[in-house]
Amino acid sequence: MNAGDEKRRARSAARLYAVQALYQMEAGGQAIDTVRREFESYRFGQEVAGEELAEGDVDLFRALLDRAVDRQAAIDQATDRGLVAKWPIARIDPVLRALFRAGGAELIAAETPPKVVITEFVEVARAFFPEGKEPGFVNAVLDHMARELRPEAF
Repeated sequence: MNAGDEKRRARSAARLYAVQALYQMEAGGQAIDTVRREFESYRFGQEVAGEELAEGDVDLFRALLDRAVDRQAAIDQATDRGLVAKWPIARIDPVLRALFRAGGAELIAAETPPKVVITEFVEVARAFFPEGKEPGFVNAVLDHMARELRPEAF
């Protein structure tokens, strides 16, 4: 694997870990520092049930968590506007909520092209929901959010 592929894989892993961490924070009522330490110490590149976990991009992971927590209200409002039929974010699956927060955090940063962010988080959705319609739903909501948060990119 070349260095570019390795970097892309680490960034993809960081996005997946950020969604898992945000979910864990909400589900378990844990603080960001506790969850961040746990992920960086016990998940990044570790072996779980005989399977080695990918080494994540620590800087991206931290940035996504920090931004998702610091800007949660703005991200949730943008998500609400992307949801159809007045279905508030509080009523959707908590994994999807974490995914929209992590995706929104990356969209706000304006460092990665929106289409890349959307594609990456649709892949994360496929990891959690391999048989469902959720990846298409994620694509639609993140596209709406991206057009609102980063109109200059379209």
